Amino acid sequence: MRPLNRTAGQGGGVQVDQLKPGILPSQAIAALHEAGGIVTKRAFDDDQIQPASLDLRLGRTAWRIRASFLPGAGTSVKQRLEDLALHKLDLADGAVLETGCVYLVQLFEKLRLPADVSAATNPKSSTGRLDVFTRVITDGARAFDAIPAGYEGPLFLEISPRTFPILARTGSRLSQVRFRRGVSRLSDLELLTLQSAEQLVNAEKPDVVGGGIAVGVDLAGEAWGGLLGFRAKRHTGVVDVDRRNALDVEDFWEPIRARGRTSLVLDPDAFYILASREAVQVP
Repeated sequence: MRPLNRTAGQGGGVQVDQLKPGILPSQAIAALHEAGGIVTKRAFDDDQIQPASLDLRLGRTAWRIRASFLPGAGTSVKQRLEDLALHKLDLADGAVLETGCVYLVQLFEKLRLPADVSAATNPKSSTGRLDVFTRVITDGARAFDAIPAGYEGPLFLEISPRTFPILARTGSRLSQVRFRRGVSRLSDLELLTLQSAEQLVNAEKPDVVGGGIAVGVDLAGEAWGGLLGFRAKRHTGVVDVDRRNALDVEDFWEPIRARGRTSLVLDPDAFYILASREAVQVP
């Protein structure tokens, strides 16, 4: 990796080390990349940088592994793979990742973060809606999805489809990373103040606790004509994660409708997507 020049790559006039504490916006992510903090041999996709996050792309090789793992301090991911890998899959032309299996893929993006910038990863919303469990691990990691300030090294994505088998390929984007300087979480009092000014949720008495606002499930179906949500079907076809609006919803999902009761019994082995009672807006 080339040395990180924290004053190079202005990204539209933005310098990373001059930003206030908080989540880095898109222009700061671009500046971080230009300065060498995000390294990749393959140019970014046009829409890869999101307003406050960066999509992460799968590399060419997926390893089927026996179990999930964390390498621990002083150990690289590839060192642990020597003990846990079962076989490899080539993702260049696409490969099916089966339900109930655990895979590990090295991502195109590597990091060389400044000492005051850390990062956190999470599945993209589209990944979560497919019930694909993903989390990022790094060399020396003691926790999933947490990248310490100053980290330098590769990123790997653990992938475990839970409900639908998926077709993924080199360049598929299942996870995203957010970069932060300092402390970015709002206190309960700050959230209440913001709720009063901006109405983050349309609730008379918002449930603010632990630095977040809880939302409930709409069991009346009033907002969607009686529709409460969907239950995923079992034994379906393969879902291509890179194709949009290409499949019939009813081939994969069973609608759940209100039946005059304000309760819903959930099967613990099934996957559901349910509508929230509250509407949410982000200022």
